[in-house]
Amino acid sequence: MVKIGHIELPDFPLLLAPMEDVSDPPFRALCKEQGADVVYTEFVSSEGLIRNAAKSVMKLDIYEKERPVGIQIFGANMESMLQTIDIVEKSNPDIIDINFGCPVKKVVSKGAGAGILKDICLMEELTAEMVKRTNLPVTVKTRLGWDHDSIKIVEVAERLQDVGIKAISIHGRTRAQMYKGNADWKPIAAVKNNPRMHIPVFGNGDINTPERAVEMRDSYGLDGAMIGRASIGNPWFFKQVKHYFKTGEHLAPITIEERVEAARRHLQMSIDWKGEKLGVFETRRHYTNYFKGIPDFKPYRMKMVTSDHSKDVFDAFDEVLEKFSNYQFTH
Repeated sequence: MVKIGHIELPDFPLLLAPMEDVSDPPFRALCKEQGADVVYTEFVSSEGLIRNAAKSVMKLDIYEKERPVGIQIFGANMESMLQTIDIVEKSNPDIIDINFGCPVKKVVSKGAGAGILKDICLMEELTAEMVKRTNLPVTVKTRLGWDHDSIKIVEVAERLQDVGIKAISIHGRTRAQMYKGNADWKPIAAVKNNPRMHIPVFGNGDINTPERAVEMRDSYGLDGAMIGRASIGNPWFFKQVKHYFKTGEHLAPITIEERVEAARRHLQMSIDWKGEKLGVFETRRHYTNYFKGIPDFKPYRMKMVTSDHSKDVFDAFDEVLEKFSNYQFTH
């Protein structure tokens, strides 16, 4: 059993990574149904929250069916981050997660996200004060370091643990790498193998097949896997990994009926949550993966990703179901 504070999770839990414009309530609900053990919100700007910015406040929406759910926040200003803890607590999440890993320039330029990897003392001080501010378990998501020459993740993880975080998720790239090259899990294993570490250490980055999840568990000895890009348009990834853990065999391919049904539900939940315009727009990125592998699919995909009205997208789903009802997926 793995524990984040008082929250009990199964052995080697699978966590849905916080992803901007992806891990919203509709997508989290789908992933939860398919076996995600913990889900995280999109990252929420502390400066946006304390200014009551609508987009930031909306990201605090969480639902009972998602639990355990973590709200992830980012920022570099002590007072703003502490005020944010107070605001976030009102949404009653199970976990508060601090983003010390986002590599995007507009975040990093303010010293937040992965930008704070340039100032480990501030990172530690900020974390310590946030832990003191709440009774909820605080976790951290971060990267190996700012660049290849400044990787101190074993020391960093220990320092964050010592000021009270209850788990750490580490992406196996530096900020300089962004998402290029391969994730390096060896430094994450070094964190786990540090005899002074006693909190769960979760790995993140390039877990794109069930075999890779097994490798992270068995070869690197980590406590769980945080799944990001592999789940986009593929909420079944969690179920596929768990089936492989249990049987050593791949789950039967997801059928066209299941894919269309998930895409339909995803779009409808998005519209219900954020309205027609945003609901249609922000679900688009999932369709390529929902229907990956189908030959001659481009005209249908173009209709899905260019239509501004949900009726047209739902019609496209119906056309796909009819046209490809006999298509056999291979994976």
